[in-house]
Amino acid sequence: MTDIRTASTADTAVAGRLASLRALLSEAAPVVVAFSGGVDSSLLAWVANDVVGPQRAHAVTAVSPSLAETEHAEARRLAESWGLRHSEVETLEMESAAYRVNDAQRCAHCKDALMDALEPLAIAEGATVTLGVNLDDLGDHRPGVEASAGRGARFPLVEAGFTKEAVRAAARLLGLEVWDKPAAPCLASRLPYGTPVSPPVLRTVGQAEAALARLGFGELRVRHYGDLARIEVPPDRLGDVVDARAAVVAAVRAAGYSYVTLDLEGLRSGNLNAALDEASGASSANSHPAETAG
Repeated sequence: MTDIRTASTADTAVAGRLASLRALLSEAAPVVVAFSGGVDSSLLAWVANDVVGPQRAHAVTAVSPSLAETEHAEARRLAESWGLRHSEVETLEMESAAYRVNDAQRCAHCKDALMDALEPLAIAEGATVTLGVNLDDLGDHRPGVEASAGRGARFPLVEAGFTKEAVRAAARLLGLEVWDKPAAPCLASRLPYGTPVSPPVLRTVGQAEAALARLGFGELRVRHYGDLARIEVPPDRLGDVVDARAAVVAAVRAAGYSYVTLDLEGLRSGNLNAALDEASGASSANSHPAETAG
């Protein structure tokens, strides 16, 4: 049972971070918020809109093959529901051979493409580009964070002291329905380093994950290994996947895979980054016998 005093202290800490975030956004405005519909960018966009209004806060969704259709639709729905000034821009990372090769710097190339799309809007409005990066994001392999910072983007959630947990707590305190939404990184993150990124592959991954979501598995990853899919769900849902084995296999095969495996370690966000510590080059990160055995 949660101690009331502990809950009150936690809420007070979150309220303090929210106050800092409001002050930061007021100072930085006008702002362009990179808005994917995830919890981090949703909190940032909602607070920015609440603090400075739609005339000075512009939520912009970057659309590309790496954005799942379900996430695209959710971003549109949230923007309309919350009264955000919302636009969509197409990002062109797929035109970059450096991005498509999918080495350890893929996210940097992606963020460069994002900044290429957002900067003209920001310049036209005299605005600052802001991204929904939190403190926990700084601890993993995130070359995109460095790349976007180098292009002048600000991370108000970091500046205000928000961790992932604090972001969800703040969203819940504000009554935002996304507070418990599962994380949904870009579809390219499902490909082991060294596996080339292409629109057909991303569509296959997105279709498989959407089909599994319709079966009730909202928090998952489908890792792509050619014609083999490796499914990750939280450890407490492993039995549910086995129980629904026939439907799961049919759904994943319908997306285009020939083989369907279940990772018994469960969902680990960013786990493909472990390959970076085991290989001197990205090409060797494409083969993980322990991960792909079925």
